[in-house]
Amino acid sequence: MAMIGGGRGSFIGAVHRMAAALDGQIELVAGAFSADPATSTLTGQDLFLDPERVYGDYTSLLEAEAQQPPEKRIDIVSIVTPNHLHTAPALMAFEKGFDVVLEKPMTFSLQEAKLLDQKRKQTGRALLLCHTYTGYPMIKEARARIASGVLGPIRKIYGEYPQGWLYNFLEGSNHKQADWRTDPARSGAAGAMGDIGTHIFNLIEYVSGLQVTQLCADINTVVRNRKLDDDGAALLRFNNGASGVLMATQVAAGEENKICLRLYGEKGGLEWHHQDPNTLLLKWPDRPAEIIRTGSDAVCTATRHATRVPAGHPEGYLEAFANLYRNFSLALRSKALGQEPDAIVLDYPGTTEGVRGMAFIETMIASSRTTQKWIDLIA
Repeated sequence: MAMIGGGRGSFIGAVHRMAAALDGQIELVAGAFSADPATSTLTGQDLFLDPERVYGDYTSLLEAEAQQPPEKRIDIVSIVTPNHLHTAPALMAFEKGFDVVLEKPMTFSLQEAKLLDQKRKQTGRALLLCHTYTGYPMIKEARARIASGVLGPIRKIYGEYPQGWLYNFLEGSNHKQADWRTDPARSGAAGAMGDIGTHIFNLIEYVSGLQVTQLCADINTVVRNRKLDDDGAALLRFNNGASGVLMATQVAAGEENKICLRLYGEKGGLEWHHQDPNTLLLKWPDRPAEIIRTGSDAVCTATRHATRVPAGHPEGYLEAFANLYRNFSLALRSKALGQEPDAIVLDYPGTTEGVRGMAFIETMIASSRTTQKWIDLIA
């Protein structure tokens, strides 16, 4: 694997490197880690990489790595840059014959997302979009339970993602993460809705198996002088007639990443909390609630595949992230051997989810700017 972005001072770059390495399937061998060549060089030294495979820019990296002999040539390019620098390197990586791992949201705009999806199909390459929370074992279990019909047709969905780290004007203090995430030129049309709103939107659709068809949004910029939204909510309508509520905010002072997902069907409901990710709660109208735990015998094959340790040993964010990388790697290995990948390893987000995520962002923004009550979500 090569990495674009993720140099010194990057949060998500280090997370990607740990996740990719966790299962011993992927080795980082090259990188263009920063727009500053000196920082890229220092990051390469930190990671003990061959200096000849540490580059000052992504164009040089992709050009040079494409010329490597087969035994040294990279397979995957992991792109962990701010949003405005996703599309160009991903397109070039496809053209050079590399598969791509990409941070979310997938692109800067819906138009770019569709272009990237088209290029992926034209080149026959693969893309992993890092919607991390879909990698949790109990999220796999929730999805399987709903797909089995045990809850009956889904009627109501609630998805919440409250954070508090942007409760004040943090971008006014030269805070790198706050600076680019609240900058329209680098983040795109949305702030909180692009950064975390897309996560809870993706999680809702992934677990339920449904698609949002319409939404009615209210988006706010709470902190004075901030250039993008930091708070918002939406009423949702789904393609089976169900309704729902989505909330994402970064100004819930004191909260960390308190994701909560609740889905209710005709026969029962389920609930999952990020702060206790190894637990899934099933609720019934005619009997006591059930607690399903990671590592128990009651879970499905996909859940067991996503679990590495025995029951009672906590697994969390890094393992969920690693599950995405592992599935992607296993799918690519099968393809390289001329084999059809097992369905269980094809369970990772890609350009389809990326296009829907960008459609969600742009529809949320459009809805918040109009007095019309409902806006169709068209991906």
